[in-house]
Amino acid sequence: MAERDTRITMNDVGYQGYLNREKDFSHHPYDKDMMQYELMRAGDPKAVEVAREMMKPEGLGHLSDDPLRNAKYLFVCGATLACRYAITGGMPGEKAYNASDLYIQRMDKCQTVQEVKDLQLDMMTFYTNYMAKLDKSRAFSKPVVMCLDYIYDHLNQTIRVEELAREVGKSPSYLSTLFKKEMGVSISAYITGRRVKAACNMLQFSGYSYAEIADELAFSSQSHFTKVFKEHTGYTPKAYRAAFFRR
Repeated sequence: MAERDTRITMNDVGYQGYLNREKDFSHHPYDKDMMQYELMRAGDPKAVEVAREMMKPEGLGHLSDDPLRNAKYLFVCGATLACRYAITGGMPGEKAYNASDLYIQRMDKCQTVQEVKDLQLDMMTFYTNYMAKLDKSRAFSKPVVMCLDYIYDHLNQTIRVEELAREVGKSPSYLSTLFKKEMGVSISAYITGRRVKAACNMLQFSGYSYAEIADELAFSSQSHFTKVFKEHTGYTPKAYRAAFFRR
């Protein structure tokens, strides 16, 4: 059986544009679409009202023929943008990502389009309120935010400062200094901390073996994982799972 070709070509994009014109449909302009996130980053309560306005059917993307699935896909897009904008405004990356994960998990259980929309407004309110209370002197620079994103997406791989520097277009020494200044820890310490937090979640919520967790999070060996984990948490992986595993 021949494999189905799922690649998108510019002809496909052009045809989609033709269909949209035939339906007299156009997406929200970029600057209007991003306004809600700009306001959110500034802690401006107007962000929620703009988000409500942007939920009207006119200008919303069509990602699925199923209305509920379409709303959920759009929610994930919105959660991703809200999380990134919050980080660039100074919200600690760990908190921003955790909030995004939790909202997406709750969205996954929504049964109606209205429930998804209500949850999205709740998410925008959460981020906006947090940003309003935040000390704006903690806003992170673009290179550091790009580092946080890269680290978040590559915890299962060995991450070197040189690779991060290439990703953000800075020298390793400049990036290391900038990261330590803004984050309060070195790049390597931050990566290790992220891996330990991920390991905590895996020990609490999954049945992965200690060797599998060590391998998945790019520790050099299970013994190295055990040593680092105990240094950071005070528990061995086995003791941590025994104390906090959630069935």
